[in-house]
Amino acid sequence: MSEYIPKWHRELSIFSRIKPLIMLEGNIYDSYQYPSEGSIPKGSILRLTDYLHYFFKDMGYEVITFYDSLRGFSNPCEEGYLEAFAKLAGVSVTDGAVPAAFKGNNAGGAVQLVRNTLSQNKQSCVIVMNFASRYIVSPDHLQQSEVDSYTTLLQTSMEAAEVRTEAAGGKLRNLLVLIVNKSNDIPAWFYLDNPNQKTITISTPTKEERAGFVRGDNFATFFAGDIFRSEMPYFTEHPAELEKIQERFAALTEGFSFTEMNGLRKLCKNERISIRNMCDVIDLYKYGIKENPWRELDVDSLRNAGEDFRRRVKGQEFAITKTLDVVKRAVTGMSGLQGSSHTRPKGVLFFAGPTGTGKTETAKTLAERLFGDERCCIRFDMSEYSQSHSDQKLLGAPPGYVGYEAGGQLTNAVRNNPFSILLFDEIEKAHPSVLDKFLQILEDGRMTDGQGNTVYFSECVIIFTSNLGIYTRTPDGGRVQNVTAEMPYPEVQQRVRGAIEDYFKLELGRPEILNRIGENIVVFDFIRPEAARQILRSQVDRILSSLAADKQINVTLSDAAYSTLLEKALGNLSNGGRGIGNIVENLLINPLSRYLFDNGIFSDADLEIIAIDPDSMPAALNCQRK
Repeated sequence: MSEYIPKWHRELSIFSRIKPLIMLEGNIYDSYQYPSEGSIPKGSILRLTDYLHYFFKDMGYEVITFYDSLRGFSNPCEEGYLEAFAKLAGVSVTDGAVPAAFKGNNAGGAVQLVRNTLSQNKQSCVIVMNFASRYIVSPDHLQQSEVDSYTTLLQTSMEAAEVRTEAAGGKLRNLLVLIVNKSNDIPAWFYLDNPNQKTITISTPTKEERAGFVRGDNFATFFAGDIFRSEMPYFTEHPAELEKIQERFAALTEGFSFTEMNGLRKLCKNERISIRNMCDVIDLYKYGIKENPWRELDVDSLRNAGEDFRRRVKGQEFAITKTLDVVKRAVTGMSGLQGSSHTRPKGVLFFAGPTGTGKTETAKTLAERLFGDERCCIRFDMSEYSQSHSDQKLLGAPPGYVGYEAGGQLTNAVRNNPFSILLFDEIEKAHPSVLDKFLQILEDGRMTDGQGNTVYFSECVIIFTSNLGIYTRTPDGGRVQNVTAEMPYPEVQQRVRGAIEDYFKLELGRPEILNRIGENIVVFDFIRPEAARQILRSQVDRILSSLAADKQINVTLSDAAYSTLLEKALGNLSNGGRGIGNIVENLLINPLSRYLFDNGIFSDADLEIIAIDPDSMPAALNCQRK
């Protein structure tokens, strides 16, 4: 097993010898791997109370007992310890416990029994008060009996006696340990500026601890016996491959508790997962599936994915290439290799550029290419998150607040569909408090919602869109155009990127968000004449083919009619592809539907549009039936 000893264990070893009052907070409900030989085998997985029992026993303490407000004093770990406590306290054991109420200072109350036991110098004693966050309703509104109880505990810790103990080879101070969810669950005056007290935070297992859990003798318990026996000889001859698998497993379980790690171990064995594919159990645990769409992608078809993008997005060669680079990096497993986290999103893109240039369409095309359905592109309009409390809409309100039960819009969406494109539209309109939440998502690939559930973003592609850089502000607060269609694309790209950097660094004061995005800022070009011709042709062909397929109405456009559409489209490039769509709607769809309705043509017809009159109010068509 690994020789790594958790930080909190080392702190407890140091401060339990010099402080009479210890508070343990944080990851207190987990199980823990005992790191050293002693009264229990090294590597044993224990609950915190059991862990503390053997820890203090190995230190040489003679009396170890645990208290909670429901059972009173008990010690289910080993026989004799509770009886030793009862003898010191002058009480009797009833059904494996010494019942005692927390509140009040009566002789049989818990705090007086603690005081009597820790003040004596006959036997070294540790009393661990478990679930200490639950003894009172609120630390800010104490009843007098609660104040008296905590005051007595405070006095007790200051008066704790030292006891000479043969097992310890010297003196041990009687010790009071409180286990709390967080320190401010109990009165602040109890621990603030208290030189006799030490707060120790128990965190989730580090990478070293997780790696230790998956290596050594424990590794065999991850697999069915026949699978381990048949596959292990190969990895014995190729230890470097085995080490890579174990290293990746430890990295992908970042943020997991030991309880969850133990659940992974059992799940891996029950599902008969092979050694080579042991990391698949993480997806099964997180998402309830074995099949990961990223591994099911047809690599050969991805090589030709550029053609799909070019059919739907016109005139954006750089943006398409950059987007596909992110996909190829994700498919080859190279996302985030330059960093330390293996749980970051599969890819991060920042789409910038003029309106109507294909940013949203590119995201939808990517979703369809990766996950088979453009509905896997989940869009969030960030103008709806412009208030300071908007982060609660995304992640869920904290307990006690309105909407807590509903959860967050973002966290719910990702929990329901973990393999998706997350499109955050017009990101600059979000409140800075919302932007701060993206820091953890982009760095760690996970977020805890208001209900305390962890949501994983490691299988998502995150895309931000923005119109930043198209206009800049003047000193008097006005807006001036920063880029125009007359500029060559390299200049447009340079100006837009510069404006985005200035916004995050200077105006917003969040350069760290820009650092998380890195070099994945993709600037879309203006819709230039050639791209406008392609967009117009694509839209017209789609309309006519739909009419033919759905209504058996075959419509053709004369060269003159099409030239009118093209002339108007080229004169409205400032609004991008949407502007061309508006032209088509105004000059083709609306007058054609009017003509068909007025002439009773609902199916089975052949028409030719001879001319389009754009100056008529509304626009009109000159049509004839063939």
